Amino acid sequence: MSCKVLIVDDQALVRTGFRMILEAEDSMEVVGEASNGVEAIAEGKRLRPDVVLMDVRMPELDGIEATRRLLAEGSSSKVVMLTTFDMDEYVYEALRAGASGFLLKDVPPEQLVDGIHAVASGDALLAPSVTRRVIEEFIRRPPDSVRTLPAKAAELTERELEVLGLIARGLSNAEIARELFVSETTVKTHVAHILMKLDLRDRVQAVVFAYESGLVAPGDSSG
Repeated sequence: MSCKVLIVDDQALVRTGFRMILEAEDSMEVVGEASNGVEAIAEGKRLRPDVVLMDVRMPELDGIEATRRLLAEGSSSKVVMLTTFDMDEYVYEALRAGASGFLLKDVPPEQLVDGIHAVASGDALLAPSVTRRVIEEFIRRPPDSVRTLPAKAAELTERELEVLGLIARGLSNAEIARELFVSETTVKTHVAHILMKLDLRDRVQAVVFAYESGLVAPGDSSG
């Protein structure tokens, strides 16, 4: 079954470029385009795409607010933010809004396709190195809401809290498995339970949750 994609960017050339790349793939279907955040929300509701490629900076309504509103209204679409820079200053706000990952606008075609597939299948599109940089960004500018442990965290077992802490430090499932001397399948099960109990969309949201709730203290390292 093909993956349905909505392309959102205020530049027609960018939209055309992405459309050409994706329509060359049998596994992809571009169901629509939008040129600003307001259109993105309307088209997202109407077309119900699997993945929305969302530009961060747009007129009328930026990509972060559009993402927040679209997902707040119960959309099951996954959102991938399109950025011009490797570490956009909006990265943390985008993750808090519910984005599942980031892609650079000049990403090679095969990485674009692989990234969309990854997000559509439930993976977060953040390499461990990027996760660590997001964490560093957070440590530098922690939002006011940090350090309040939500009641939902009480539902996690001791081992699940341990796994959540390792996710938040940017470790992959394989690295967590080595750290805890368990199988990767076991780690995947723990991650699934964590996301379900905390009502989170993916492991990117788990990273944000761990830092905002104070489960992981800024300055903690994976070493």
